[in-house]
Amino acid sequence: MFETRASKFSIQALLAAGLACFGFVINSHAGDLVPLEIKLPAPAFIGTPSDSPSAPNVEKPSGKPRPPLMVPPGVSNVALGKTVTTSATNTPLDKLAKITDGDKEATDASIVLLHKGVQWVQIDLTSPQEIYAIVVWHAHDSPKVYHGVVVQVADDAAFTKNVRTLFNNDRDNGDGLGVGTDREYFETNEGKLIEGKGTKARYVRLYSRGSTETRMNEYTEVEVYGRPAK
Repeated sequence: MFETRASKFSIQALLAAGLACFGFVINSHAGDLVPLEIKLPAPAFIGTPSDSPSAPNVEKPSGKPRPPLMVPPGVSNVALGKTVTTSATNTPLDKLAKITDGDKEATDASIVLLHKGVQWVQIDLTSPQEIYAIVVWHAHDSPKVYHGVVVQVADDAAFTKNVRTLFNNDRDNGDGLGVGTDREYFETNEGKLIEGKGTKARYVRLYSRGSTETRMNEYTEVEVYGRPAK
């Protein structure tokens, strides 16, 4: 009887030690994360005017800095300088290049105008990447709200292989990609940060369908924070 109890105590001690080690490993991995550094452009306006458009499904600015997203070390903007294509035909390539040139300021020279209706821009990251965040600035020159914002990633340029939706606030399915459950939001100098959670993909596509200010589609900058996929 004594040996049985001793054995039980030994097993319990081993289990406790194992759990402690397991907790140490988890905490160690959590400690490896670092805040994602995003260089923000200057704000073009302060606060949200009382007469700005709003609706129950629109997320208003908090008025506070966005909490930093924790990511693994070595994550950087892998979209910088990458090729951009679009559904808006006849858009010059030199204009599209502005979307990944690093200029996020709220000036007319920084904003790319696309045709009205449902349009998308697509970024080829040139190789599969572990994506931890996508940040998009449509046009933060005024507190407008963009409609039908959908962000997807895929393994091929035609978006037929392993397509995944990371964000969708298209509540009426106007884009034809399915009803979204995310909320609309006001454009600010912080941009909209969409978590990627390490999703592996080569291509990023962003849809929109005009805003509360214009039926045209605007893009200032898109940043994709990631690292080469293993």
